[in-house]
Amino acid sequence: MIPSSAFLVLSLAVIVAPGPDTLSILGLGLSRGKAAAIQFGFGCALGCVTHTLWAALGVTAAIAASALAFTVLKLLGAAYLVYLGIVVLRAGAKSPVPRGSIGEGRRFLLRGFIANATNPKVALFFLAFLPQFVDRSRGATLQMIAMGACFGLMTALVFAVLGNFSGRIGHWLRARPEVNRWSDRVTGILFLGLGVRLVFAHR
Repeated sequence: MIPSSAFLVLSLAVIVAPGPDTLSILGLGLSRGKAAAIQFGFGCALGCVTHTLWAALGVTAAIAASALAFTVLKLLGAAYLVYLGIVVLRAGAKSPVPRGSIGEGRRFLLRGFIANATNPKVALFFLAFLPQFVDRSRGATLQMIAMGACFGLMTALVFAVLGNFSGRIGHWLRARPEVNRWSDRVTGILFLGLGVRLVFAHR
């Protein structure tokens, strides 16, 4: 079940457009290295696939219909982004883990997944986006799952390129300790800002 070319083109435009995920990957690549940025991007891609499953199974529609459920998920997502900001700021001050290490990259895979999966704005996007490309003459659920898998794969590929690019710049910055410390601070503040922004998001 291959999604339409219109879906693929619009999905690519959405993925490359500046947003919380792309900004996070850029910031992590600059401050924590290529491995952290790429793994965070892969986590975001897995989060996107999760959102499509929620949309296909009707979970997202239930969240959209409930102000309480939306608010709870929004606050959980915002709290986690703030937590990530604090982690990056503290890690920048102590640098206990070699940047770009495999261990750090794996941790950021989970962090990227949680940050994306707990963002209700992403959930609502897929709820509105996917049905526009569903062929009503066939099963909608399987089509949405297939589109979600394609969207997740495209996201992983684009974010891998973005993470590699920002990681290379970050490698250059790490040779300059003073600039490197500021990149940690900027990345931490970015996560804090994204968390605060999510608090004020509306359905």
